[in-house]
Amino acid sequence: MRCADILNILEERCPKAYALDWDNCGLQTGRYDKEVNTIYIALDATDEVIAAAAAQHAELLITHHPLLFNGIKQIHDQDFIGRRLLTLIQADMCCYAMHTNYDVACMGELSARLLHLNNARVLEVTSEDEKGIGQYGSLDTAIPLSTLAEQLKQIFELQGVQVYGDVNKPVQRIAISPGAGNSMLSHALDKQCEVLITGDISHHTGIDAVAQGLAVIDAGHYGIEHIFVQDMAAYLSKKLQGVRIIAAPLCHPFTIV
Repeated sequence: MRCADILNILEERCPKAYALDWDNCGLQTGRYDKEVNTIYIALDATDEVIAAAAAQHAELLITHHPLLFNGIKQIHDQDFIGRRLLTLIQADMCCYAMHTNYDVACMGELSARLLHLNNARVLEVTSEDEKGIGQYGSLDTAIPLSTLAEQLKQIFELQGVQVYGDVNKPVQRIAISPGAGNSMLSHALDKQCEVLITGDISHHTGIDAVAQGLAVIDAGHYGIEHIFVQDMAAYLSKKLQGVRIIAAPLCHPFTIV
């Protein structure tokens, strides 16, 4: 199956028009006419991921985060991005990123569903059809913040989370925004949520949230967003016949010691 045909299937679910204007979704490297028999799916196009995809003879690497964010003027082996690009090009491997277009189309709804939030709605609307970043809704009953944190660890396979706020406080109205969440504080407050679940929270954002009555659970950037990998693998397995789909194994990019 041609790479272009697979990308059309991906963009039916996650239109590139959903991407935020600062983002760089789409084909990062490769040929649209490339014949694809194996797809490797991961969160990031790291050296290890590219090597694993090459070892599986993948013709297409699909990632959540774009390999190329800013302009690049040189490609050589003395720069880590340059080395990755050279490896991909030499392997004739296409690399495609589904970032904020996936966040808008799928990530918020999927994470809210995994949390069993009732009456979930978009946290920050970013598109004309009322889709956007994150979701908010309510649990069946109020539970202590510490219990919610433990549930998160189980659902998203986390070693630990950072909790800002009184761990004994009962919470029921929840906002979740996978990825970097400093900018989501005001949206969670506007929706009168009791806790914001997100990642990459700064010290000041965390304590400022608590001062305004909003607890925060920082599950890390990778911590929630890794659900992209299995979700896309399941989606493509249903959509594509005769194409091998490989999901990168769960691998947190840091070690807690």
